[in-house]
Amino acid sequence: MSGSAETPSPVNVTRLLAEAASKSGVMWVEVPDKGTHAVWFVWHDDEDPRGSGPAAYVVSGVGEQTLPHLPPEVRVILRSKDTGARLLALPATTRELEPGSPEWEAAAEVLRAERLNATGDVVARWREAATITVLTPHGRPDESPGAYAVGAGRVRVSPARGTTARWRPWHWRGRGRGRG
Repeated sequence: MSGSAETPSPVNVTRLLAEAASKSGVMWVEVPDKGTHAVWFVWHDDEDPRGSGPAAYVVSGVGEQTLPHLPPEVRVILRSKDTGARLLALPATTRELEPGSPEWEAAAEVLRAERLNATGDVVARWREAATITVLTPHGRPDESPGAYAVGAGRVRVSPARGTTARWRPWHWRGRGRGRG
């Protein structure tokens, strides 16, 4: 975990959290000793009767995003929808939902409605080979506007199967001189 400033946040953190989480579909989950992972999520606040909010639903597994097993406590980092920059970082508890339970069914329906480019019966696929996790942010933020940790916060991204780190594809009429 990164160091945090000692001064209290001058903003309403509860409102900022709700605003940042409801306006974005991507956040980062920092897992102790397992790195930081960008995840797609669906946010639910207290007014949604289908949810257990305020919380974020995350689905991972076969055909979905890859995540390591999440321990009971993680750190979530939310971005600004306007700039894409880090906006808020705070601790969160995690809880896996049991497939077939009423809470799992409600969460799956909420996730299915927001899942882009879904093919086939995603709920059946999730029931067979995916994990739905509820992340509930709590406590005082580690970072918020006016109180960010010292340092860039950058991390090196590990190459995945879809990257072309070594071989560069051939381009008709060559690559432009201004491109690397």
